[in-house]
Amino acid sequence: MEQPRGAARPAAVAAGMRCQIDFTAEGAYGWRLVAPNGRTVAVSADSHDSHTQCRAAFTKLCARRDELVGGIQHSSEGGGWVWLLWDAANRPVAAAARTYERHATCRSAYDRFRALLPELDPERPELWGET
Repeated sequence: MEQPRGAARPAAVAAGMRCQIDFTAEGAYGWRLVAPNGRTVAVSADSHDSHTQCRAAFTKLCARRDELVGGIQHSSEGGGWVWLLWDAANRPVAAAARTYERHATCRSAYDRFRALLPELDPERPELWGET
């Protein structure tokens, strides 16, 4: 597992970002962060029993962003790269929304997400599409 190196590139403007909470076929909830262009930027790496718990998990992720560790690794399916973030208890909390063909592209997406986290404000209703 490779660890982050150097400073991340400046974050894209957080305006227009939305956090959507999805319900899975298994009855669990997961969040996904969606860019203004409709592309999913990141997804929850764990599932939650309720909408409320899922939203709280995303809020906690933003609040404790400085405690998170992460890096780039081969996807479990092989043939690509993914990034992951873990909390202080070593639980996965966020992941790449897709598998990247190139390590450098995955690294760039990881760095952009890490740089975007401080710009997100889970207290703002716009992030949740509530305005």
